[in-house]
Amino acid sequence: MITALIKTMRPRQWSKNIFIFAALVFDKQLLRPESFLRTLAGFALFCLISSCVYIFNDLADIEVDRQHPEKKNRPIAAGHLPVNIARLAGILLLVIAVGLAYFLTPAFDAVLIVYFLLNMAYSKWLKHISIVDVLVLAAGFVLRVHAGVTLIDVQRFSPWLYVVMTLLSLFLGFGKRRAELALLAHGAGSHRKVLEGYTLPLLDQFIMIVSGTFIVAYSLYTFTAPNVPENHSMMLTIPFVIYTIFRYLYLIEVKHAGGAPEEILLSDRPFQIAIGLWAAAVLAIFYFS
Repeated sequence: MITALIKTMRPRQWSKNIFIFAALVFDKQLLRPESFLRTLAGFALFCLISSCVYIFNDLADIEVDRQHPEKKNRPIAAGHLPVNIARLAGILLLVIAVGLAYFLTPAFDAVLIVYFLLNMAYSKWLKHISIVDVLVLAAGFVLRVHAGVTLIDVQRFSPWLYVVMTLLSLFLGFGKRRAELALLAHGAGSHRKVLEGYTLPLLDQFIMIVSGTFIVAYSLYTFTAPNVPENHSMMLTIPFVIYTIFRYLYLIEVKHAGGAPEEILLSDRPFQIAIGLWAAAVLAIFYFS
């Protein structure tokens, strides 16, 4: 049962919460122990609230998941984790995360609460509305970035990163919907109602728009944001970003992956190398140039 509970908490998806470190890195506070530890604590609490959301989502979708070719193996849907135990675990995680977050900062605590309520609304209503469902998912990533801002005394963090994060999360969200639609084919609507509002050509257009706009927005950030080096060296990171976008498009179009973006991050070596090189370049430019 413990193994089933941990699986339901989806620790592999905690990688999404790494965006909480954006403010720390891009405000040049990564090497400050106090700021780093506060952000690390915030990351841990965001992982707890994320797991709480996953548990409640699985409880709400239990019957639908049982009809899905892959989600039927989730512990709650498969009967490996009793509903009452899952509900109790979700409540405990919520209480712990919200309670401890207040001691970091009330503003961070408010972000966690908004994130939880937004996801509950998503699970109940918003996930059934096409386009809105992806916008809500994107809002979750933006809230992660904002959570990092509330944890430290930000001085040079650029609002451009909110724009970039919004576009990137929309890109991933529409890519995820495309992968689901391709996997479920003609029975997509019976597994996820919102997929009835999408077609592959429509999703391809959405992906093309947000991916192109993302590259432009990131490029503008690298030489117009007030916190980047004046020698425009951040522009050297643009090729890594372009390759990462193209690699993801290749994976969802050719390899039919993308249903779980975090799985690509944890399994595709070229994707990992590109992300690693981008991160190394950013750190070198911000902290050692």
